[in-house]
Amino acid sequence: MQPKKLHPQTLAIRTQTAKTNEMEHSTPLFLTSSFTFDSAEDMRAAFAEENDDNIYSRYSNPSVDEFVAKVVAMEGADAGFATASGMAAVFNSIFALVKSGDHIIFCSSVFGSTHALATKFLPKYGIECTLVPSNNTDLWEASVRHTTKMIFVETPTNPQLEILDLEWVGKFAEKHQLIFNVDNCFATPVLQNPIAFGAHIVNHSATKWMDGQGRVLGGVVVGKAELIREIYLFCRNTGPSLSPFNAWVISKSLETLAVRMEKHAENALAVASQLEGHPKIKWVRYPFLPSHPQYDIAIKQMRKGGGVLCFELAGGRESGIKFLDSLELLSLTPNLGDTRSIASHPTSTTHSKLKEEERLEVGITPGLIRISVGLEYVDDILADILQALDKC
Repeated sequence: MQPKKLHPQTLAIRTQTAKTNEMEHSTPLFLTSSFTFDSAEDMRAAFAEENDDNIYSRYSNPSVDEFVAKVVAMEGADAGFATASGMAAVFNSIFALVKSGDHIIFCSSVFGSTHALATKFLPKYGIECTLVPSNNTDLWEASVRHTTKMIFVETPTNPQLEILDLEWVGKFAEKHQLIFNVDNCFATPVLQNPIAFGAHIVNHSATKWMDGQGRVLGGVVVGKAELIREIYLFCRNTGPSLSPFNAWVISKSLETLAVRMEKHAENALAVASQLEGHPKIKWVRYPFLPSHPQYDIAIKQMRKGGGVLCFELAGGRESGIKFLDSLELLSLTPNLGDTRSIASHPTSTTHSKLKEEERLEVGITPGLIRISVGLEYVDDILADILQALDKC
């Protein structure tokens, strides 16, 4: 059977680095900083890129290449490059493709560090950024300038779980000839494939669902070959490459990503459904709840709703802190996408560096709680949330 005929889920399992002379069934870990050559001519040819030989692990490494190849196959991309963290993926997917004087449109609902990148750091290098409400299409149109080069979106967004219509954004990017860059971390390539809707670049924090057990940091950018080439050259010289060990760990984890996301989504939907209508909660948001404002878009472009839900406590910030302090099973940690369920209070953690008005503009209210639903028995997850609600 030809690899191109295989399902992406199968490719995540069967894509492997070529066997060594030991004929191993499980891919070994290539812990080496550099690679040797039989002759000066062979080394010259490698540096001239006349072949695909490995040179130095900052450029490429078999463990890293296997991980990237799996994500490329799962996302339906041409090529990719792995980075040391998810934010390195976000930064390099932007900075490698723009220059001083260019303009980028961001959806305003983005991860706190991405927000800081758009508002504090990119402008220092003469790159102008405009943050636009996720689903205000009129403002998106009004924000386009002759210098606009790229649009950057998350969907579902972090932490409010807004859903952007990728089909609309893809047509918008094509209309204005913009690079369409998507952070697909929350959905993973198992649940959503932005390239099918016109995205040119897709990035992930592999630290999250891809690893899935809170062990290592990693990021990956995949997309069109000509854009990835520019990102590769930029990263090759600036050095944000992924370590072979971390790549090996995450590559192994991709083999179970599909079954894990199935269960994460099942648990998350069950918890979200049970929390709707709770007297201490104003609202619950989960992409596959019919009450979600963009439910129709979510079911159009996602296979399942993912493993994250959020809700607004009626008691505001004080209740949010009390809720977290009352949890007995769920972990309090600045991460998501783990086998273990995690609770966080974005106002005081991931988005604490935003001004209050900036948080409120994008729906991060004082009582907002984000839950990354794990793989524990769902009744145990729900029981812990309910007992904590009783105390706040």
